[in-house]
Amino acid sequence: MRRSGSTVGGTVIPIGEGRNGAAVTKQRVLDAAEALFVEHGFEATSLRAITTAAGVNLAAVNYHFGSKEELFQAVLTRRLDPMNQRRVALLEALEDEGGDAPVPCDRILAAMFLPALELARDPERGGADFLRLLGRAYADPAPFIRHFLSEHYAPMIARFKDAFARALPQLPRRELSWRLHFIMGALSYTLAGTDALKLIHEIAPADGGANDELLLRRLAPFLLAGLTSPLPDLDEAGGGLDGALGPSAGDRR
Repeated sequence: MRRSGSTVGGTVIPIGEGRNGAAVTKQRVLDAAEALFVEHGFEATSLRAITTAAGVNLAAVNYHFGSKEELFQAVLTRRLDPMNQRRVALLEALEDEGGDAPVPCDRILAAMFLPALELARDPERGGADFLRLLGRAYADPAPFIRHFLSEHYAPMIARFKDAFARALPQLPRRELSWRLHFIMGALSYTLAGTDALKLIHEIAPADGGANDELLLRRLAPFLLAGLTSPLPDLDEAGGGLDGALGPSAGDRR
């Protein structure tokens, strides 16, 4: 039988939820939503499916989260916030250790990469399934998801961009932004791609810490090469692309 709720100030509060009960209900909804979003994606997951899996009524979801969009954001933030805080803490520790000297790029990459690997290995924090969800979110066409991720990551990305700018003073800020965009794409695929996860487990599945170090050793040279490569000749590249695509509309007149 579906539980009813009482109304306070126009808000329906599910009956039977004390302070501890409310926390348990919220956790169950988040866990159920995360599992379903991983399996089906945002658009294909209904609130009815989430309430059924969590064993709650719709009033409980509306009370705790308000809408499916806000629930999806809550699923992401409960994992992303601690991970990004850990990233910034590692970067700050490296900066404190180095004093006035810029932190080397490989150590900045480690501060960015290792917290995500720690999350991937911890089922209590979502593990590899959450990283699959994050990969889905990046590929999702829903505008609110892209806007949310862009806003939510912005402070962390800005912090790391400043560190990379100090380590790579020869790069114009705009070029650095592009290279960091490509780095985040490579990191996301490495951590969230199914094939990549199989490769991670094949390295040395018995020792997670050693795995992290080995994977970073494989990935870091690739990313560092992209970060430190010479500036592209964009005029020449554009001309080559134009040639490959054939004559322009003006040339055909």
